[in-house]
Amino acid sequence: MSAINLTFEEMWEKIMACDRKYDGLFFTAVKTTKIYCRPSCRSRKPKKVNVEFYMERHDAEDAGYRACKRCQPELEHSPNIEVVRRVTAYLVNHANKPLELKDIADHAGLSPYYLERVFKQETGETPRTYLEKIRVDKAAYLLVTTGLTNIEIGYEAGFQSSSNFYKVFKQLKGCSPSEYRRQMTGGAGNELD
Repeated sequence: MSAINLTFEEMWEKIMACDRKYDGLFFTAVKTTKIYCRPSCRSRKPKKVNVEFYMERHDAEDAGYRACKRCQPELEHSPNIEVVRRVTAYLVNHANKPLELKDIADHAGLSPYYLERVFKQETGETPRTYLEKIRVDKAAYLLVTTGLTNIEIGYEAGFQSSSNFYKVFKQLKGCSPSEYRRQMTGGAGNELD
């Protein structure tokens, strides 16, 4: 599996949110306990300075970490999990590009219909809605950490139009990008649309 293009800060946000979308794409290892977990683990969160991230489970184990007894990151829960991981990694790494279901299916080596069925069965979502969530996550991160305008952020996150960006962002976050930026930064930041 290829590594995903997420920064330490973005991965940290995923584990703080217990985000299941990223399970299997990376693992969180805690230096003080020598335990590694899935991003979605509900155990008490470690201090940021005590965290390392690994892209592969065996790398965490080779570094001396043992699997969490609560989230059991060493167990595969489905025969299709590897397909879902490959597709999810592809979506994360290519979220800023225009993607069609056929592109994603070609990458996975499956027909579009079969991919959509398997992906929805495993995640409860279609690849399209999953991709939108990844894009909104990226946009939310950029809204808080950069001075880019909302429109620049929408395009940077992979949305093909500003109207679609605003619509999907509001649908998933419950507020506009400007409102989100104000809430998360205490009113600071660039609110240019």
